[in-house]
Amino acid sequence: MKSVLIIGMGRFGTHIAQELYNIGHEVMAIDVNETRINNVMNIVTNAQIGDASDISLLKSIGVRNFDVCIVTVAENFQTSLEVTYQLKELGANYIVSRAANESQRKFLLRNGADEVVYPEKQLASWAAIRYTADHIHDYIQLPGEYSIYEVDIPDKWLGHTIGSLDIRRKYNVNILAVKANGKLNPEITPDTVFRDGETILVLGSEKMLKKWFHL
Repeated sequence: MKSVLIIGMGRFGTHIAQELYNIGHEVMAIDVNETRINNVMNIVTNAQIGDASDISLLKSIGVRNFDVCIVTVAENFQTSLEVTYQLKELGANYIVSRAANESQRKFLLRNGADEVVYPEKQLASWAAIRYTADHIHDYIQLPGEYSIYEVDIPDKWLGHTIGSLDIRRKYNVNILAVKANGKLNPEITPDTVFRDGETILVLGSEKMLKKWFHL
C-alpha cells in the first residue's frame, strides 16, 4: 500500500482517486473547490480544501510523507507549474504532473516533475490504433519502441503450439497471455495450443509487431 497526494479533483483527479481507492492505497486530496472535495470524501483517506499553490499549505501537510504526488490541475497551467515546482522544492519523493500539450510537458519536466501524463494525447493514440483495425482489441504503449497488443491469432498459427512455432526466435516477439471467453490466461507454456476465437497479448517492438500482425 502506498500513500498518494492528489492535487486537483476535477474529472481526471477523481478518476485516479477512485482507482487508487479500489486498489487499496491511501489517498489525500486537495482542491480549492469545496464541492469537489465533498464529492470525493467517500473514496479518499483524507481531504483538504485549499489552494495548493500556497506553499504554506504544502508545508503543513508534509509532502515528503507521500510516496507519490500527482498534480492534475487542468484549468490553470501557471498554477500547475507553481505547484509542481514547490513540491520539488519541499522534497516530494516522486511528482507526476498533468499536461495538456507538448509545450506544457516540457515546462513541467524542467520545473520538477519526475513524470508527465498527457491523457488526451495518450487516449487519442490508443483510440486511433484500437478503432482502425478489426483485429486489434487493446493496446499499451511502453517507454521506448515497445508496446503490448491484444490481437487476433494469425490464421497460420491456429492449431499449433507456441513451442512448435518457435515464436520468440522466429518472430522476435513474446506471447504474454492467451485470452478466451473474456478470461485471461497468463500461464502459457511451449505446449500451449492456439485455438480459433482466442486472442493473444503480445509484447515486442513496434517494428516487429507491425511486420507480423499487420498493425
